[in-house]
Amino acid sequence: MSRQQTEHAVVLGASMAGLLAARVLADRYPRVTVLDRDHLVPDPASPRRGVPQGAHIHALLARGQQALEELIPGLTEELIGRGAPAGDLLGDSRWFVGGHRFRRARSGVPVLCASRPLLEDTVRARVSAMSGVDVVARTEVVGFETAGDGLRVTGVRVRREGRAGDEPVPADLVVDATGRGSRTPRWLGAMGLPVPEEERVTIGLGYATRTYRARPGAIGSDLGIIPAPYPPLGRGGGLAVIEGDRWIVTLAGVLGDHPPADAAGFEAFARSLPVPDLHDAIAGAEPLDDPVPFRFPASVRRRYERLARFPDRLLVLGDAFCSFNPVYGQGMTVAALEALALRRHLRARPPRPRAFHRHVARIVDAPWDMVVGGDLAFPGVQGRRTAKIRLVDAYLGRLQAAAADDAEVAVAFVRVAGLVDGPGALLHPRIALRVARHARRGRAAGTPGGTDAPGPRRPIRPTGSTGGAHP
Repeated sequence: MSRQQTEHAVVLGASMAGLLAARVLADRYPRVTVLDRDHLVPDPASPRRGVPQGAHIHALLARGQQALEELIPGLTEELIGRGAPAGDLLGDSRWFVGGHRFRRARSGVPVLCASRPLLEDTVRARVSAMSGVDVVARTEVVGFETAGDGLRVTGVRVRREGRAGDEPVPADLVVDATGRGSRTPRWLGAMGLPVPEEERVTIGLGYATRTYRARPGAIGSDLGIIPAPYPPLGRGGGLAVIEGDRWIVTLAGVLGDHPPADAAGFEAFARSLPVPDLHDAIAGAEPLDDPVPFRFPASVRRRYERLARFPDRLLVLGDAFCSFNPVYGQGMTVAALEALALRRHLRARPPRPRAFHRHVARIVDAPWDMVVGGDLAFPGVQGRRTAKIRLVDAYLGRLQAAAADDAEVAVAFVRVAGLVDGPGALLHPRIALRVARHARRGRAAGTPGGTDAPGPRRPIRPTGSTGGAHP
């Protein structure tokens, strides 16, 4: 297909979703402009203001790594060359899920431990180097330019730092990747068009993160320690080995039971986790900074795919479409899969928004169901607990217990957690049979199958310094 030199695509937001969208747009449009209000100073050691979670631990799920490699060949090798450790997701990490320490095994599922600033800096440099791509910083988008009674977007209006007034930026296609704070719903309403309905699951998540100089021998050859929050206990966290011979440690609590952002409170919260591994690792380690807090009130899904009227030449993706509880680590992977979907829809010129949004909704469905089911397992989370959700939660409890003893079950779980396989893989007859056998053995031994934690476990001990009353 020949490309006319007048064609111009504009991406709102230099997020991972925006950068990956620009990557595929550059194959079809001779000019691609990415607009962001941040300064975008290339500093792989520092998170930028527009990424509020940038200072915290990030999980590039296995499927996301595969998708990024498809979009930007050689990216994995480049990140490893810049110091990001790589290994096996289950074989090189300690998983504590649902109160159970998973059996260690080589899963064949890769894990790449890169900080968000390093990953974003590397992707931005590769995308910016593409012919026709221009990443413009310190530029705020203040609205759409439209025609045809608002049913066709013809560009955006921007306000550049240091300049007076607004100016138009014409575009043949606009992609909104501005994140959960996207103003597209507000602008649609101002244009007299319907706005997407929102689904929200309020989890009241709070993070605190600190980096440490890696303490030789403290965690052996492991790349991570993952004590996930589980009902009714709402505390968890993660430790990951990252570039620069550092550990990044994020502590998390739900429903308002948040880790403190002072050194003593941070350590006390780590000590209160139901397994000692993470606290034991950082005890005596040299901190490189102070704890940094982060709050995430709710997962939000905007149902753009259900809108009967929507402007042509406007697409929405990334967190602007669906923002997930970050504990599950799905955001970057979903953004990469959406970029692959965008590549497919760019075969139509211009791409049809309704068809694209329906495709994105299908990508979002499985991870959204995982988040909703997982969060609704906490009694204090408001939401409708359907019979399906209750049955799935009960089955997952038994599966997680089985994964403590059965490597095949543990591998199946991490493949689904990494979005390599769909959730249906956990219901495969072979896996379901192994889960049932484990539950029967537990009952025969006089223990409630699926509830005993074979790994080290101790009760949470909240104190006045740990910032919450959730037990």
